[in-house]
Amino acid sequence: MGGIFGVASKNTCTLDLFFGVDYHSHLGTKRGGLAVYTEKGFERSIHNIENSPFRTKMEGDLPQMQGKLGIGCISDSEPQPLMVRSHLGNFAVTTVGRINNLEELVSAAFEKASIQFLEMSNGRVNPTELVAALINQCDTIEDGIRHAQEVIDGSMTLLLLTDKGIYCARDLKGRTPLVIGKKEDAMCASFESFAYLNLGYSDHYELGPGEVVFMTADSVTTLKPALDEMKMCAFLWVYFGYPPSAYEGENVENVRYRCGQLMAKRDDAQADLVAGVPDSGIAHAVGYANASGIPFARPFIKYTPTWPRSFMPQDQSMRNLIAHMKLIPVNELIKDKSLLMIDDSIVRGTQLRETTEFLYRSGAKEVHIRPGCPPLLYGCKFLNFSRSTSDYDLITRRVIKKLEGDSDIAALPEYADPDSEKYAAMVEEVRKEMGFTSLKFNRLDDMIKAIGVPACKLCTYCWNGKG
Repeated sequence: MGGIFGVASKNTCTLDLFFGVDYHSHLGTKRGGLAVYTEKGFERSIHNIENSPFRTKMEGDLPQMQGKLGIGCISDSEPQPLMVRSHLGNFAVTTVGRINNLEELVSAAFEKASIQFLEMSNGRVNPTELVAALINQCDTIEDGIRHAQEVIDGSMTLLLLTDKGIYCARDLKGRTPLVIGKKEDAMCASFESFAYLNLGYSDHYELGPGEVVFMTADSVTTLKPALDEMKMCAFLWVYFGYPPSAYEGENVENVRYRCGQLMAKRDDAQADLVAGVPDSGIAHAVGYANASGIPFARPFIKYTPTWPRSFMPQDQSMRNLIAHMKLIPVNELIKDKSLLMIDDSIVRGTQLRETTEFLYRSGAKEVHIRPGCPPLLYGCKFLNFSRSTSDYDLITRRVIKKLEGDSDIAALPEYADPDSEKYAAMVEEVRKEMGFTSLKFNRLDDMIKAIGVPACKLCTYCWNGKG
Protein backbone atom coordinates (compact mmCIF):
# COMPACT_ATOMS: atom_id res chain seq x y z
CA MET A 1 0.00 0.00 0.00
CA GLY A 2 1.21 3.57 0.56
CA GLY A 3 0.12 7.09 1.43
CA ILE A 4 0.70 10.52 -0.12
CA PHE A 5 0.53 14.11 1.11
CA GLY A 6 1.16 17.48 -0.50
CA VAL A 7 1.20 21.14 0.61
CA ALA A 8 0.90 24.46 -1.23
CA SER A 9 1.53 27.34 1.17
CA LYS A 10 2.16 31.09 1.17
CA ASN A 11 4.89 30.40 3.72
CA THR A 12 7.34 27.56 4.25
CA CYS A 13 5.52 24.25 3.79
CA THR A 14 8.25 21.95 5.08
CA LEU A 15 7.00 21.16 8.60
CA ASP A 16 3.39 20.67 7.47
CA LEU A 17 4.64 18.37 4.72
CA PHE A 18 6.93 16.46 7.08
CA PHE A 19 4.24 15.76 9.68
CA GLY A 20 1.51 15.17 7.10
CA VAL A 21 3.57 12.46 5.42
CA ASP A 22 4.58 10.98 8.77
CA TYR A 23 0.90 10.53 9.65
CA HIS A 24 0.73 8.03 6.75
CA SER A 25 3.34 5.70 8.26
CA HIS A 26 0.70 3.03 9.00
CA LEU A 27 0.24 2.55 5.24
CA GLY A 28 3.78 1.63 4.23
CA THR A 29 6.92 -0.04 5.50
CA LYS A 30 9.65 0.33 2.91
CA ARG A 31 10.40 3.88 1.69
CA GLY A 32 9.61 7.43 2.74
CA GLY A 33 10.33 10.52 0.68
CA LEU A 34 9.81 14.27 0.25
CA ALA A 35 10.17 16.60 -2.71
CA VAL A 36 10.03 20.39 -2.25
CA TYR A 37 10.29 23.29 -4.71
CA THR A 38 12.74 25.79 -3.17
CA GLU A 39 14.41 29.00 -4.33
CA LYS A 40 17.16 26.82 -5.80
CA GLY A 41 14.74 24.50 -7.61
CA PHE A 42 13.58 21.01 -6.69
CA GLU A 43 15.05 19.28 -3.64
CA ARG A 44 14.33 15.65 -2.85
CA SER A 45 15.12 13.15 -0.10
CA ILE A 46 14.23 9.43 0.06
CA HIS A 47 15.04 7.05 2.91
CA ASN A 48 14.66 3.36 3.70
CA ILE A 49 12.24 3.07 6.65
CA GLU A 50 12.28 -0.73 7.09
CA ASN A 51 14.34 -0.51 10.29
CA SER A 52 13.76 3.04 11.46
CA PRO A 53 10.73 5.36 11.31
CA PHE A 54 10.22 8.04 8.67
CA ARG A 55 10.42 10.85 11.20
CA THR A 56 13.85 9.79 12.47
CA LYS A 57 15.29 9.25 9.01
CA MET A 58 13.95 12.44 7.45
CA GLU A 59 14.20 15.20 10.05
CA GLY A 60 17.90 15.87 9.41
CA ASP A 61 17.15 16.76 5.77
CA LEU A 62 14.54 19.41 6.55
CA PRO A 63 16.86 22.47 6.76
CA GLN A 64 17.80 21.96 3.09
CA MET A 65 14.18 21.57 2.02
CA GLN A 66 12.65 24.96 2.75
CA GLY A 67 10.01 25.86 0.18
CA LYS A 68 6.36 26.75 -0.28
CA LEU A 69 5.37 23.74 -2.40
CA GLY A 70 6.01 20.10 -1.62
CA ILE A 71 4.82 16.50 -1.90
CA GLY A 72 5.78 13.32 -0.07
CA CYS A 73 4.92 9.69 0.44
CA ILE A 74 5.19 6.60 2.57
CA SER A 75 5.63 3.67 0.21
CA ASP A 76 5.38 -0.08 0.62
CA SER A 77 7.32 -0.65 -2.58
CA GLU A 78 9.40 1.63 -4.79
CA PRO A 79 11.44 4.75 -3.93
CA GLN A 80 9.56 7.98 -4.58
CA PRO A 81 8.83 10.87 -5.18
CA LEU A 82 10.69 10.96 -8.50
CA MET A 83 12.01 14.13 -10.17
CA VAL A 84 11.47 14.40 -13.92
CA ARG A 85 12.67 16.72 -16.69
CA SER A 86 10.56 16.62 -19.85
CA HIS A 87 8.93 18.66 -22.61
CA LEU A 88 6.20 19.44 -20.08
CA GLY A 89 8.77 21.04 -17.79
CA ASN A 90 10.38 19.90 -14.57
CA PHE A 91 8.21 18.19 -12.00
CA ALA A 92 8.18 15.70 -9.12
CA VAL A 93 5.59 12.93 -8.87
CA THR A 94 4.44 10.41 -6.26
CA THR A 95 1.79 7.71 -6.64
CA VAL A 96 -0.42 5.20 -4.84
CA GLY A 97 -1.81 2.30 -6.81
CA ARG A 98 -1.06 -0.83 -8.76
CA ILE A 99 -0.09 -1.41 -12.41
CA ASN A 100 -0.95 -4.94 -13.51
CA ASN A 101 0.10 -4.33 -17.12
CA LEU A 102 3.42 -2.66 -16.30
CA GLU A 103 5.54 -4.78 -18.68
CA GLU A 104 3.09 -4.23 -21.54
CA LEU A 105 3.15 -0.46 -21.03
CA VAL A 106 6.95 -0.43 -20.83
CA SER A 107 7.19 -2.37 -24.10
CA ALA A 108 4.69 -0.02 -25.75
CA ALA A 109 6.74 2.99 -24.59
CA PHE A 110 9.88 1.48 -26.15
CA GLU A 111 8.04 1.04 -29.45
CA LYS A 112 6.72 4.61 -29.55
CA ALA A 113 9.94 6.48 -28.80
CA SER A 114 13.58 6.29 -27.84
CA ILE A 115 13.10 6.06 -24.10
CA GLN A 116 14.84 4.42 -21.20
CA PHE A 117 13.93 3.48 -17.64
CA LEU A 118 16.10 3.09 -14.58
CA GLU A 119 16.03 -0.53 -13.42
CA MET A 120 15.26 -1.21 -9.77
CA SER A 121 17.15 -3.82 -7.78
CA ASN A 122 14.47 -6.43 -8.49
CA GLY A 123 14.93 -5.97 -12.23
CA ARG A 124 11.59 -4.20 -12.72
CA VAL A 125 10.82 -0.64 -13.73
CA ASN A 126 9.74 1.76 -10.99
CA PRO A 127 5.94 2.10 -11.49
CA THR A 128 6.05 5.79 -10.63
CA GLU A 129 8.67 6.34 -13.34
CA LEU A 130 6.39 4.59 -15.83
CA VAL A 131 3.53 6.90 -14.79
CA ALA A 132 5.76 9.91 -15.48
CA ALA A 133 6.63 8.50 -18.92
CA LEU A 134 2.95 8.02 -19.73
CA ILE A 135 2.16 11.57 -18.66
CA ASN A 136 4.94 12.87 -20.90
CA GLN A 137 3.33 11.27 -23.95
CA CYS A 138 0.73 14.06 -24.00
CA ASP A 139 0.80 17.81 -24.65
CA THR A 140 -0.37 18.89 -21.19
CA ILE A 141 0.10 17.49 -17.71
CA GLU A 142 -3.62 17.11 -17.08
CA ASP A 143 -4.12 15.25 -20.36
CA GLY A 144 -1.11 13.11 -19.52
CA ILE A 145 -2.51 12.21 -16.11
CA ARG A 146 -5.83 11.14 -17.62
CA HIS A 147 -4.00 9.17 -20.33
CA ALA A 148 -1.93 7.34 -17.71
CA GLN A 149 -5.01 6.50 -15.66
CA GLU A 150 -6.90 5.21 -18.70
CA VAL A 151 -4.17 2.86 -19.97
CA ILE A 152 -3.21 1.46 -16.56
CA ASP A 153 -4.84 -1.82 -15.59
CA GLY A 154 -5.25 -1.47 -11.84
CA SER A 155 -5.46 1.93 -10.18
CA MET A 156 -3.45 5.13 -9.93
CA THR A 157 -3.83 8.10 -7.56
CA LEU A 158 -1.06 10.70 -7.66
CA LEU A 159 0.37 14.09 -6.73
CA LEU A 160 2.52 15.98 -9.24
CA LEU A 161 4.56 18.98 -8.08
CA THR A 162 5.52 21.86 -10.38
CA ASP A 163 7.01 25.28 -9.66
CA LYS A 164 3.51 26.80 -9.80
CA GLY A 165 1.46 24.34 -7.77
CA ILE A 166 0.41 20.71 -7.34
CA TYR A 167 -1.68 18.50 -9.63
CA CYS A 168 -3.84 16.12 -7.58
CA ALA A 169 -5.55 13.16 -9.23
CA ARG A 170 -7.73 10.40 -7.79
CA ASP A 171 -7.76 7.08 -9.67
CA LEU A 172 -10.48 6.50 -12.27
CA LYS A 173 -12.73 4.33 -10.10
CA GLY A 174 -11.98 6.17 -6.85
CA ARG A 175 -10.61 3.02 -5.25
CA THR A 176 -8.36 5.11 -3.02
CA PRO A 177 -9.20 8.48 -1.43
CA LEU A 178 -7.74 11.92 -2.01
CA VAL A 179 -8.99 14.89 0.00
CA ILE A 180 -8.09 18.60 0.17
CA GLY A 181 -7.58 20.40 3.47
CA LYS A 182 -7.55 24.18 3.89
CA LYS A 183 -6.31 26.79 6.33
CA GLU A 184 -5.78 30.55 6.08
CA ASP A 185 -2.45 30.50 4.27
CA ALA A 186 -2.24 27.01 2.74
CA MET A 187 -3.92 24.05 1.07
CA CYS A 188 -2.97 20.40 1.41
CA ALA A 189 -3.86 17.16 -0.37
CA SER A 190 -3.92 13.92 1.60
CA PHE A 191 -4.72 10.23 1.30
CA GLU A 192 -5.82 10.16 4.95
CA SER A 193 -8.20 12.93 5.99
CA PHE A 194 -7.00 12.95 9.61
CA ALA A 195 -3.37 13.70 8.61
CA TYR A 196 -3.88 17.47 8.42
CA LEU A 197 -6.19 18.09 11.39
CA ASN A 198 -3.44 18.71 13.96
CA LEU A 199 -1.69 20.98 11.45
CA GLY A 200 -4.56 23.47 11.53
CA TYR A 201 -6.32 22.45 8.31
CA SER A 202 -10.02 21.70 8.01
CA ASP A 203 -11.86 19.54 5.50
CA HIS A 204 -12.33 21.42 2.24
CA TYR A 205 -12.96 19.13 -0.73
CA GLU A 206 -12.91 15.41 -1.53
CA LEU A 207 -11.97 14.51 -5.08
CA GLY A 208 -14.35 12.28 -7.01
CA PRO A 209 -13.37 9.26 -9.13
CA GLY A 210 -10.91 10.23 -11.87
CA GLU A 211 -10.98 13.90 -10.90
CA VAL A 212 -7.86 15.98 -11.58
CA VAL A 213 -7.38 19.35 -9.85
CA PHE A 214 -4.61 21.94 -9.64
CA MET A 215 -3.88 23.16 -6.10
CA THR A 216 -2.17 26.37 -5.04
CA ALA A 217 -2.04 28.09 -1.66
CA ASP A 218 -5.16 30.06 -2.62
CA SER A 219 -7.34 27.75 -4.66
CA VAL A 220 -8.25 24.35 -6.07
CA THR A 221 -9.18 24.33 -9.76
CA THR A 222 -10.82 21.34 -11.42
CA LEU A 223 -9.06 20.39 -14.66
CA LYS A 224 -10.75 17.04 -15.31
CA PRO A 225 -14.19 16.57 -13.72
CA ALA A 226 -15.11 13.57 -11.60
CA LEU A 227 -16.49 10.52 -13.37
CA ASP A 228 -19.77 8.84 -12.45
CA GLU A 229 -18.65 5.32 -11.55
CA MET A 230 -16.96 4.71 -8.21
CA LYS A 231 -15.56 1.50 -6.70
CA MET A 232 -14.08 2.63 -3.38
CA CYS A 233 -12.09 -0.11 -1.65
CA ALA A 234 -14.22 -1.37 1.26
CA PHE A 235 -11.17 -2.91 2.96
CA LEU A 236 -9.91 0.60 3.79
CA TRP A 237 -12.67 0.95 6.38
CA VAL A 238 -12.17 -2.57 7.73
CA TYR A 239 -8.39 -2.64 8.07
CA PHE A 240 -6.01 -0.19 6.40
CA GLY A 241 -7.60 3.13 7.27
CA TYR A 242 -6.59 4.94 10.45
CA PRO A 243 -9.51 5.34 12.92
CA PRO A 244 -9.96 9.16 12.73
CA SER A 245 -10.04 9.15 8.91
CA ALA A 246 -13.24 9.35 6.89
CA TYR A 247 -13.85 8.24 3.32
CA GLU A 248 -16.93 9.39 1.43
CA GLY A 249 -18.12 10.96 4.66
CA GLU A 250 -17.98 7.72 6.68
CA ASN A 251 -15.55 7.62 9.62
CA VAL A 252 -13.38 4.51 9.94
CA GLU A 253 -13.84 4.09 13.71
CA ASN A 254 -17.62 4.39 13.45
CA VAL A 255 -17.76 1.86 10.61
CA ARG A 256 -15.80 -0.70 12.64
CA TYR A 257 -17.99 -0.05 15.68
CA ARG A 258 -21.14 -0.60 13.58
CA CYS A 259 -19.64 -3.80 12.13
CA GLY A 260 -19.23 -5.11 15.67
CA GLN A 261 -22.80 -4.19 16.55
CA LEU A 262 -24.24 -6.00 13.55
CA MET A 263 -22.08 -9.06 14.18
CA ALA A 264 -23.38 -9.27 17.75
CA LYS A 265 -27.01 -9.11 16.61
CA ARG A 266 -26.52 -12.27 14.54
CA ASP A 267 -24.54 -14.13 17.19
CA ASP A 268 -25.44 -16.21 20.22
CA ALA A 269 -21.93 -16.92 21.51
CA GLN A 270 -21.48 -17.26 25.26
CA ALA A 271 -18.23 -15.71 26.50
CA ASP A 272 -16.78 -14.06 29.59
CA LEU A 273 -15.33 -11.13 27.68
CA VAL A 274 -14.97 -9.61 24.21
CA ALA A 275 -11.57 -8.43 23.00
CA GLY A 276 -10.21 -6.89 19.84
CA VAL A 277 -6.91 -7.85 18.28
CA PRO A 278 -4.98 -4.53 18.25
CA ASP A 279 -5.31 -2.19 16.54
CA SER A 280 -8.05 -2.49 13.93
CA GLY A 281 -10.03 -5.11 15.89
CA ILE A 282 -10.56 -2.83 18.89
CA ALA A 283 -13.47 -0.74 17.59
CA HIS A 284 -15.16 -3.89 16.22
CA ALA A 285 -14.93 -5.42 19.68
CA VAL A 286 -16.30 -2.36 21.48
CA GLY A 287 -19.29 -2.32 19.14
CA TYR A 288 -19.86 -6.05 19.68
CA ALA A 289 -19.54 -5.76 23.46
CA ASN A 290 -21.96 -2.87 23.73
CA ALA A 291 -24.54 -4.62 21.55
CA SER A 292 -24.20 -8.05 23.19
CA GLY A 293 -23.78 -7.05 26.83
CA ILE A 294 -20.61 -9.15 27.14
CA PRO A 295 -17.91 -7.06 28.87
CA PHE A 296 -15.08 -5.62 26.78
CA ALA A 297 -11.53 -6.25 28.00
CA ARG A 298 -7.95 -6.19 26.77
CA PRO A 299 -6.24 -9.55 27.35
CA PHE A 300 -3.52 -8.39 24.95
CA ILE A 301 -1.69 -5.07 25.09
CA LYS A 302 0.18 -3.93 21.99
CA TYR A 303 3.82 -2.99 22.59
CA THR A 304 4.83 -0.22 20.16
CA PRO A 305 7.85 1.72 21.53
CA THR A 306 10.28 -0.28 19.37
CA TRP A 307 7.92 -2.07 16.94
CA PRO A 308 5.44 0.33 15.34
CA ARG A 309 4.13 -0.83 11.98
CA SER A 310 6.37 1.53 10.01
CA PHE A 311 9.33 -0.72 10.55
CA MET A 312 7.79 -4.12 10.23
CA PRO A 313 10.21 -6.29 8.20
CA GLN A 314 9.53 -7.31 4.60
CA ASP A 315 10.20 -11.03 5.21
CA GLN A 316 6.88 -12.74 5.98
CA SER A 317 8.23 -15.17 8.59
CA MET A 318 9.89 -12.29 10.44
CA ARG A 319 6.68 -10.24 10.14
CA ASN A 320 4.77 -13.09 11.80
CA LEU A 321 7.31 -13.23 14.62
CA ILE A 322 7.23 -9.46 15.21
CA ALA A 323 3.42 -9.44 15.13
CA HIS A 324 3.48 -12.09 17.86
CA MET A 325 6.12 -10.28 19.91
CA LYS A 326 4.14 -7.04 19.88
CA LEU A 327 1.15 -8.53 21.75
CA ILE A 328 1.81 -8.80 25.47
CA PRO A 329 -0.70 -10.99 27.37
CA VAL A 330 -2.56 -10.05 30.54
CA ASN A 331 -2.79 -13.50 32.14
CA GLU A 332 -5.45 -12.52 34.67
CA LEU A 333 -7.83 -11.81 31.77
CA ILE A 334 -7.01 -15.08 29.99
CA LYS A 335 -6.75 -17.91 32.51
CA ASP A 336 -9.99 -19.91 32.90
CA LYS A 337 -11.83 -17.45 30.68
CA SER A 338 -14.01 -17.97 27.63
CA LEU A 339 -12.77 -15.33 25.17
CA LEU A 340 -14.45 -13.89 22.10
CA MET A 341 -11.75 -12.30 19.93
CA ILE A 342 -12.42 -9.98 17.00
CA ASP A 343 -9.77 -9.36 14.35
CA ASP A 344 -10.25 -7.27 11.21
CA SER A 345 -9.83 -10.30 8.91
CA ILE A 346 -8.25 -13.70 8.43
CA VAL A 347 -5.76 -13.77 5.55
CA ARG A 348 -3.16 -16.54 5.75
CA GLY A 349 -4.24 -17.45 9.26
CA THR A 350 -0.72 -17.90 10.62
CA GLN A 351 -0.72 -15.09 13.19
CA LEU A 352 -4.23 -15.72 14.51
CA ARG A 353 -3.56 -19.46 14.82
CA GLU A 354 -0.43 -18.76 16.87
CA THR A 355 -2.32 -16.26 19.02
CA THR A 356 -5.05 -18.80 19.68
CA GLU A 357 -2.55 -21.51 20.60
CA PHE A 358 -0.90 -19.08 23.01
CA LEU A 359 -4.25 -18.29 24.62
CA TYR A 360 -4.89 -21.98 25.24
CA ARG A 361 -1.41 -22.46 26.68
CA SER A 362 -2.12 -19.50 28.97
CA GLY A 363 -5.18 -21.23 30.37
CA ALA A 364 -8.07 -19.94 28.23
CA LYS A 365 -11.10 -22.29 28.33
CA GLU A 366 -12.50 -21.25 24.94
CA VAL A 367 -11.46 -18.99 22.06
CA HIS A 368 -14.27 -17.81 19.79
CA ILE A 369 -13.14 -15.87 16.71
CA ARG A 370 -15.25 -13.26 14.92
CA PRO A 371 -13.48 -11.59 11.93
CA GLY A 372 -14.76 -8.12 11.11
CA CYS A 373 -15.14 -8.88 7.40
CA PRO A 374 -16.29 -11.88 5.31
CA PRO A 375 -13.90 -14.65 4.23
CA LEU A 376 -11.28 -13.37 1.78
CA LEU A 377 -11.58 -15.49 -1.38
CA TYR A 378 -9.68 -13.43 -3.97
CA GLY A 379 -6.34 -11.63 -3.86
CA CYS A 380 -6.71 -7.90 -4.59
CA LYS A 381 -5.83 -6.98 -8.18
CA PHE A 382 -6.44 -3.26 -7.84
CA LEU A 383 -4.21 -2.17 -4.93
CA ASN A 384 -0.96 -3.41 -3.40
CA PHE A 385 -2.59 -4.67 -0.22
CA SER A 386 -0.58 -7.86 0.15
CA ARG A 387 2.80 -9.41 -0.58
CA SER A 388 1.08 -12.67 -1.52
CA THR A 389 2.00 -14.11 -4.90
CA SER A 390 -0.94 -16.54 -5.09
CA ASP A 391 -4.58 -16.64 -4.04
CA TYR A 392 -3.73 -19.96 -2.41
CA ASP A 393 -1.84 -18.07 0.26
CA LEU A 394 -5.34 -17.33 1.60
CA ILE A 395 -6.41 -19.95 4.13
CA THR A 396 -9.92 -20.00 2.65
CA ARG A 397 -8.62 -20.85 -0.81
CA ARG A 398 -6.45 -23.65 0.55
CA VAL A 399 -9.48 -25.08 2.35
CA ILE A 400 -11.70 -24.78 -0.74
CA LYS A 401 -9.02 -26.51 -2.81
CA LYS A 402 -9.04 -29.31 -0.26
CA LEU A 403 -12.82 -29.60 -0.46
CA GLU A 404 -13.27 -29.16 -4.23
CA GLY A 405 -10.03 -30.31 -5.83
CA ASP A 406 -9.59 -29.01 -9.38
CA SER A 407 -13.12 -27.57 -9.39
CA ASP A 408 -12.31 -25.03 -6.69
CA ILE A 409 -12.34 -21.89 -8.86
CA ALA A 410 -15.71 -22.68 -10.45
CA ALA A 411 -17.21 -23.22 -6.98
CA LEU A 412 -16.09 -19.86 -5.51
CA PRO A 413 -19.44 -18.05 -5.99
CA GLU A 414 -21.14 -20.68 -3.80
CA TYR A 415 -18.47 -20.30 -1.13
CA ALA A 416 -19.07 -16.54 -1.12
CA ASP A 417 -22.75 -17.07 -0.23
CA PRO A 418 -23.08 -17.04 3.60
CA ASP A 419 -26.34 -18.97 3.38
CA SER A 420 -24.94 -21.89 1.36
CA GLU A 421 -23.89 -25.32 2.60
CA LYS A 422 -20.48 -24.91 0.94
CA TYR A 423 -19.87 -21.69 2.87
CA ALA A 424 -20.69 -23.47 6.15
CA ALA A 425 -18.36 -26.34 5.24
CA MET A 426 -15.52 -23.90 4.44
CA VAL A 427 -15.94 -22.03 7.73
CA GLU A 428 -15.94 -25.29 9.68
CA GLU A 429 -12.76 -26.50 7.95
CA VAL A 430 -11.05 -23.18 8.71
CA ARG A 431 -12.21 -23.41 12.33
CA LYS A 432 -10.79 -26.90 12.75
CA GLU A 433 -7.50 -26.04 11.05
CA MET A 434 -7.08 -22.92 13.20
CA GLY A 435 -8.13 -24.57 16.48
CA PHE A 436 -10.91 -22.11 17.35
CA THR A 437 -13.79 -23.04 19.64
CA SER A 438 -16.11 -21.39 17.16
CA LEU A 439 -15.76 -19.20 14.08
CA LYS A 440 -18.28 -16.83 12.56
CA PHE A 441 -17.42 -14.22 9.91
CA ASN A 442 -19.12 -10.89 9.43
CA ARG A 443 -21.54 -10.99 6.50
CA LEU A 444 -20.90 -8.88 3.42
CA ASP A 445 -24.38 -7.34 3.49
CA ASP A 446 -23.90 -6.34 7.13
CA MET A 447 -20.43 -4.93 6.45
CA ILE A 448 -21.76 -2.81 3.58
CA LYS A 449 -24.59 -1.61 5.82
CA ALA A 450 -22.02 -0.63 8.46
CA ILE A 451 -19.95 1.30 5.92
CA GLY A 452 -22.98 3.35 4.90
CA VAL A 453 -21.96 3.80 1.26
CA PRO A 454 -24.18 2.26 -1.47
CA ALA A 455 -22.96 -1.19 -2.48
CA CYS A 456 -22.71 -0.11 -6.13
CA LYS A 457 -20.01 2.40 -5.13
CA LEU A 458 -17.83 -0.11 -3.27
CA CYS A 459 -15.25 -2.60 -4.48
CA THR A 460 -15.87 -5.95 -2.79
CA TYR A 461 -13.68 -8.02 -5.11
CA CYS A 462 -11.65 -9.76 -2.40
CA TRP A 463 -14.84 -11.23 -0.90
CA ASN A 464 -17.07 -11.99 -3.89
CA GLY A 465 -14.97 -11.33 -7.00
CA LYS A 466 -16.97 -8.21 -7.93
CA GLY A 467 -14.64 -5.26 -8.47
